[in-house]
Amino acid sequence: MDTERWLLPEGIDEVLPPQTRALEQVRRAVLDLFHSWGYDLVIPPFIEYLDSLLTGTGSDLDLQTFKLTDQLSGRLMGVRADMTPQVARIDAHRLRRDEPVRLCYLGTVLRTRAEGANASRSPMQVGAELYGHSGADSDVEVIRLMLEMLHVVGITQEVHLDLGHVGIFRGLARHAGLTAQQEADLFDALQRKARAEINDLVGSIADLQAKDMLAQLIDLNGDAEVLVQARAVLRSAPRTVHDALDNLERIAGLLQRGSAASTSAATAHSGATRHPHNPCAMYFDLAELRGYQYQTGVVFAAYVPGHGQEVARGGRYDDIGKVFGRARPATGFSADLKTLIALGTRAEVPVRGIYAPAIDDSTLNATVMRLRQSGERVVCGLAGQAGNARAMSCDRVLQRQGNEWVVLQEEA
Repeated sequence: MDTERWLLPEGIDEVLPPQTRALEQVRRAVLDLFHSWGYDLVIPPFIEYLDSLLTGTGSDLDLQTFKLTDQLSGRLMGVRADMTPQVARIDAHRLRRDEPVRLCYLGTVLRTRAEGANASRSPMQVGAELYGHSGADSDVEVIRLMLEMLHVVGITQEVHLDLGHVGIFRGLARHAGLTAQQEADLFDALQRKARAEINDLVGSIADLQAKDMLAQLIDLNGDAEVLVQARAVLRSAPRTVHDALDNLERIAGLLQRGSAASTSAATAHSGATRHPHNPCAMYFDLAELRGYQYQTGVVFAAYVPGHGQEVARGGRYDDIGKVFGRARPATGFSADLKTLIALGTRAEVPVRGIYAPAIDDSTLNATVMRLRQSGERVVCGLAGQAGNARAMSCDRVLQRQGNEWVVLQEEA
């Protein structure tokens, strides 16, 4: 049918007015937020040579990346499916600074498959990355920034912050002597919470303590008491596992103390009982290993009630810049701006404009120019057009009074 030629591919969407105006307002608010925290905006290319785009940690994106041949060089190119490796390349190869570097980004990515039901294959990815610092302070900063971003976009539901640490499973797997395939199979079963499959996979481990600790990972989830429980369950684990628990406890403690301080300050200032910096409910899941192939430390995700998928996620990935010449410590987060807007309740600024009649008049033209220079939106009528000022989204009109053109309120 002729109408089918206008259909968009599955998972590919477009944004129309007035949603476009809402998206632009939120985009500007988010970038202004990042700027106020000291994060500099970068704009990576939409397409790169494949061997650069998928180098190192980017190789996990291979199945998600659309590929094509460059007609100039004959080399394979890829359309970016995730901007995080690109920003790491910019820090490691282009900026090459020794001090901490804060970068942010916002742009469309393209994926061969959607992540989750009804998800877009062309999300507008927004994120922030902090390079050059390996302590818990930088992890806490990006988590707080992520939570503040959710407030800025208008998400008013209670946010649930899910925290984990890949060093726990990684340390236990090494301690148990798992092969790469065994580790990959167990990782997959843990993500699916497949208890029977997990028990079968750990059954061949000779070390009974290592077997028991890996089998119990699936149950180490819940509130802060989980960290106390983990200390007991994993007491015979190697030092690296306890270091990971120490790191997770420190991050959680800093978030809680920062939340309490922010709430107290907000209450003292305005009588409010809740503050946007409040991380809300923290939930720990020591078997949650999102981004396991490239994450090196804490992993986190934000959820809101009524939405099955995370609305933002991130973590620490200290080795990401190694293939670009500098293995700088790194931590950050990303989200889909279009998803955030759909979930947010941020009030849309109404469109206001001035309608100028379709008259060839030098005084009218000068008035239109002056109004536009002052920041007004002026829509000029066209001879014989359909629709009045209201149809052109204008709440005011230009009318002649004597030798001047004046702005008057449009009658409803």
